[in-house]
Amino acid sequence: MLGRKNHNPTTEHIREKRQAIRHERWKNRAQAAAWYGLLAEVFLLSLSPGLATAALLIGIAGTALRFYVDETFHFRHLRFDVPAVLFVAISGLSVLASPDRGFSFYNYYNLVGVYVLTYLLVGQNVRRPAQMKSILRLAAASAAIVIIYGYYQFLFGIDISSMKWVDGDAFPELRKRVFSTWENPNILAGYLDIVICLAFGLFVYCKNRERRIILGVFMLAAAACLAMTYARGACLVIAVILAGYGILKDRRVFIACVVVVAILFIADPVLYERITSVFTKVDTSTEMRLAFWESTIAMIQDHPFLGIGWGAYWMVYPEYDFYLQGANVLIVHAHNIYLNYMAEIGIPGAVAFFWFFFGTMILALRTNFPAAQAEQAPKRGLRAAFQWKRLWQDWNENELLEGLAKGIGLAVLSIALNGLTDDLLFNIPSSMVFWMLASLAGVLSLLSPPKTAKAKETSAYGEGAKKFLSGLTSSAWQNAKEAKDKVNEKVQSKVNGVLYREAPAEPETETKETPASEKAGDEAKAQKTAAKTKSIAKASPDEAESAKKETDGTAAPVAEKPLDPMDELAEEVRKALLQRKQEEEATKASAEAEKEPAAAPKAAEPAGKEPQDADAAEEKADKQETKVKEAKEDTGEKKENEKMPVKAESAETETEAKEAEGHEEDKRNIKGDD
Repeated sequence: MLGRKNHNPTTEHIREKRQAIRHERWKNRAQAAAWYGLLAEVFLLSLSPGLATAALLIGIAGTALRFYVDETFHFRHLRFDVPAVLFVAISGLSVLASPDRGFSFYNYYNLVGVYVLTYLLVGQNVRRPAQMKSILRLAAASAAIVIIYGYYQFLFGIDISSMKWVDGDAFPELRKRVFSTWENPNILAGYLDIVICLAFGLFVYCKNRERRIILGVFMLAAAACLAMTYARGACLVIAVILAGYGILKDRRVFIACVVVVAILFIADPVLYERITSVFTKVDTSTEMRLAFWESTIAMIQDHPFLGIGWGAYWMVYPEYDFYLQGANVLIVHAHNIYLNYMAEIGIPGAVAFFWFFFGTMILALRTNFPAAQAEQAPKRGLRAAFQWKRLWQDWNENELLEGLAKGIGLAVLSIALNGLTDDLLFNIPSSMVFWMLASLAGVLSLLSPPKTAKAKETSAYGEGAKKFLSGLTSSAWQNAKEAKDKVNEKVQSKVNGVLYREAPAEPETETKETPASEKAGDEAKAQKTAAKTKSIAKASPDEAESAKKETDGTAAPVAEKPLDPMDELAEEVRKALLQRKQEEEATKASAEAEKEPAAAPKAAEPAGKEPQDADAAEEKADKQETKVKEAKEDTGEKKENEKMPVKAESAETETEAKEAEGHEEDKRNIKGDD
């Protein structure tokens, strides 16, 4: 069939496999473009800003392609994305307040664009701890080149007197201020502060001898290059940071800082004069900064919301010039990072930016990684062979990430302190470095595991405070335990006293203590049983049967349980009432039986039978008298054993006594008749 296409399953499978291979190849290409573009930017940023920007664009293109072809690659939000977005939006609105909106908009999308793209490139592509190691290698190589080139400038001489970077009248001997690959000695000094802080963070958390030696040498070289810039603010900032850390954390760092500063002052008296001039005299640069700050404050007061426009400081400053008075000098920033941002983008925009700025610093300082369980390495002497491979191959990832996080936090702190006297972020490469550090801080916070309670306690307090708190807690716990034991002893003694006073006596103890009373009670019960048996004989058949069951114990059994004295008294009263009722019924029946035989002989029988009836009546009266006596004895014994009066028994005794008197009277009558 010519109209049909030939669908071969094998061909379809091969085509799908080729598409999968092609798709995987594009994924790898996109990932490589993004990653190598990032590494190129890190390396070239301090050497060639133009090439670094080109590398940034390549990395962003690779990242966009990676979002398109890689299904597993998703956009990731960092901790301070919200203030960053607010800063970008408010900065864009500030263009509307600029006296030259075209220039401000051009400056805005070029500068803010590279800042945001750098933040996105690093934040979206760095997702594994191993990638941090590659970034640090290239950053260290780039910083080493900058430092070496600074030494070259200092050794072979660069006359900077024509560049107006120093007051020649105040410092006539100062003719060399290195700036290396950066535009200005102050910008280079700010960059070296960042480099020293990063190296110091790695040095503190590094446990390997080779790496500590290399990092220590690197910091000394960077400090010497920093001294060659003669930047007073940057030198004081790094000294304050390291000395403050030494005072708070490790006194050895403070001592090392003092020794290094003393060596530099001794080696270069001009440096000593330059640094001490901050506290002793005022030169033209200091006076100009004060004038710039006064003019900038006036700008902020006049434009508090949207500012004067992004990058429009140099256009607006002549209107607020209180110092130069129309001199042909271009002033591009306020020499203060805080005043400059408030003047150009307004107070709301400055609040958003510094939320992002200081939030990044605090986030980096608070990011923690648990110490890894490293294997016990054999101890080596001071003369052991130096192993270069241990510099990067054996670096523990947790130590690396912890040191990098603390180094980033200190680096941002150095920018904040330098910003009091200079605006380092006005420089484009410096701002790109800051946004790169901010993105790395956000990535490190995502890589760090959640803090445990122990880690939080360790991060909140130093070792000395921790030991003090642990000792205080243990002593307080011991005191609380002793107090609890004392209270328990008192409570137990009181409980035992109450139990011993109120608990009923044991059955065995009662048996041993009162055997006579029990014996008397048994005898009384036996006499009661005999009396009931006698009364049964005279009762009716039904009543006799019920009384017999009760006497013999054939009635429904009652569960035996120990009774208290009141229950026993109630039981005795009930039995006495029951016995009285039975006796009354028996007496009534016997009285009726006696009346019938007594009347019959008088009326019907002859006189000869009267003696026999009299003898029978006399015998019956004797029996009734015996019964009354037994009842009296039974009642007397019961009262003696229990030693408490029972009204029911007294009434029964009186009734029996009356019945006995009646029987006596009948007996006398019978005898009288005889």
